[in-house]
Amino acid sequence: MPPPGVILDIIEQRNRREGVGSLENPLKFRGQDFHSLRQYCLSHRLRFVDDTFPPDSSSIGPGLLKNCDLASVVWKRPRDLVNNPQLFVEGVSRFDFSQGELLGNCWFLASLGAVTFQIKILQQVLPFDQSFEDDSGIFHFRFWRFGKWVDVVIDDKLPTINGKLMFVYPKTRNEFWPSLLEKAYAKLCGSYSDLNAGSLSEAMMDFTGGVHLRFKLTDAPPDLWDLMWRAEKHICLMGCGTPQGQTQSNKRCPSGLVPGHAYTVTAVTELRSVRRPVRLVRLWNPWCQGEWKGDWSDRSPLWNSVSVEERTKYLQIENNGEFWISMEDFVLNFDDLCICCLSPDFLSETDCHWSSVCHEGKWVAGVTAGGCIKYKETFWRNPQYVFTIPPGPQCSEHQGAKNTLVTLLQKSDKKHRHLTKNYHIGFFIYAVQKSKQKVPSSFFCNHNPVKKTEILLDAREVSKFFQLKPGHYIVVPSTADPNEAGTFILRIFSKSDTLAEECGDQHNLEFKKDNLSKNHDINSFQEVFTQYHDQYLEVNAEQLQMLLNEKVIKGVTSQVEGFALDTSRSIVAMMDLSVTGKLNDKEFSRLWKRVLFYRDIWLKFDGSRSGRLPLSKLQDAIQATGITPSDRLMNLLALRYSSSSGEITLPSFMLILLRLEFVNKTFRDLSKGQALHLSETEWLHFSIYS
Repeated sequence: MPPPGVILDIIEQRNRREGVGSLENPLKFRGQDFHSLRQYCLSHRLRFVDDTFPPDSSSIGPGLLKNCDLASVVWKRPRDLVNNPQLFVEGVSRFDFSQGELLGNCWFLASLGAVTFQIKILQQVLPFDQSFEDDSGIFHFRFWRFGKWVDVVIDDKLPTINGKLMFVYPKTRNEFWPSLLEKAYAKLCGSYSDLNAGSLSEAMMDFTGGVHLRFKLTDAPPDLWDLMWRAEKHICLMGCGTPQGQTQSNKRCPSGLVPGHAYTVTAVTELRSVRRPVRLVRLWNPWCQGEWKGDWSDRSPLWNSVSVEERTKYLQIENNGEFWISMEDFVLNFDDLCICCLSPDFLSETDCHWSSVCHEGKWVAGVTAGGCIKYKETFWRNPQYVFTIPPGPQCSEHQGAKNTLVTLLQKSDKKHRHLTKNYHIGFFIYAVQKSKQKVPSSFFCNHNPVKKTEILLDAREVSKFFQLKPGHYIVVPSTADPNEAGTFILRIFSKSDTLAEECGDQHNLEFKKDNLSKNHDINSFQEVFTQYHDQYLEVNAEQLQMLLNEKVIKGVTSQVEGFALDTSRSIVAMMDLSVTGKLNDKEFSRLWKRVLFYRDIWLKFDGSRSGRLPLSKLQDAIQATGITPSDRLMNLLALRYSSSSGEITLPSFMLILLRLEFVNKTFRDLSKGQALHLSETEWLHFSIYS
């Protein structure tokens, strides 16, 4: 039995601080360790068979083949297909492979084509510590997935029909790195069918873990060419896509381009044509055939207008899917451009190192999922992060130079990529006075964002590149509508050393006893205690349940549902100083003061006397007691104690407050102001009776 999710979160946070999930120490996908599995296979003279991604129809996935065709699929190892299988044959190139006919994963293969130009990125994804020489049949690949690097182990069994590979097709028969890498990515995403349709940015991010910028070419920035020129000189991946258009998918237009198709940007250059400069972009089609037929295509007469030296250097007349196109035609015929790099250094015209901070957060329904800015009453509840742009040149080349990049990535917890449902997401940035406290609702009613995503996109990631003046800012990531629950990663890149902190991340659980003594009905505890105690002058859980329902629930709310017996048992355990399973008069007196105080607080917020509060009021009600829970703590309270309708009952409200005080005091008493260390027996006793 795995530990509870909250414990897994703690373990994950500790692992992250220790570097687990980094490129140097990636997570083991599905718990598989490549080196130990390979050693086992070698010592036992076995070929690895991956039971977590088995060679059967479940790994193919739904929708790609008819059932009758699935019966024809045979999984074969490379040694069953060729005599001398190799991982690489004469290096790595985009021309090593072409897209198969059964799978619409041009977005993945176009990104992979870009990787072949960047040996550093290729070595990150495809470790060179493996080959077919040991005949163990096991390989591994690394991908960046939602903020962490993961190491994915596969066997080398590949799906075939009639002895031919079904999906990506290697141009050299005995070269298998493209097929194995495609299989590893299919495993990461759930199945091969999960690779059917996608976006360049997704694959590029999974290859690099870097910075992604997407440019809509109908609204291209004036310096787009300069960005592409610098990107080519840095460790960047570039790709683009054509609009869907009117033509049937996968059918070429008269221009030679394929609508709704992804291409790799393989080069940019500037030539002189009849004494005027011409800017060209070189693109590659993952089909390895089908090219642009317009100006500057392979057989365009415009090539006669450049020098012989340039024509010889840049022009290759081959039907290999690669072609040149002018920057003007590129912008007119393509829909968007994606640039993904290890760092945003290419954004600056001069040498400049950008710093970055990363935060993982959650939108929890009713608590921190406030929706976008049009929802004035709830928007402020979204997570808020404060950061500073200090005064100084900040590597700025000229006044107004962009100095900040913000990216927001929404995570998925689905095993299969095609089951992922993206929300429309975006972020809003406001100038503020520096504070670690959350900015209240009133602020957003009177201030406009200085920067924002213009529209909220249904995408895995959104990003924006802009210029900010020196000062303090908060960035508020949000979904389009309130109560859209999810997990996200927010990254802020800056030309200066920027420290971003989550607002409202600190809690204050120090209860003030003065608040309890202010209640006018404190002395009534003796009368109530006398009415319900047993012959030994103690109150057990059953008696406490009856007492609370009759003296607190009845007559105060219209709620039929009262304190459950298990809730009463929890309360007894927390207030039971003598560990007898019952409350004596002193213990009951401590409890009764709190019950009356919490009841009065509740009634201030439950105006209808329904006995239920929406989660949107829970934080205010808790803060009215004098304590301040952090956003993360509020998220856990909501998940643990709210109903499916997003409401809190009066018994749950009281249990929350009692538990907060109890756990906080327990930690302070046992930790002596430092970290808390418990033996196994101590932890067991505390966990069971609390």
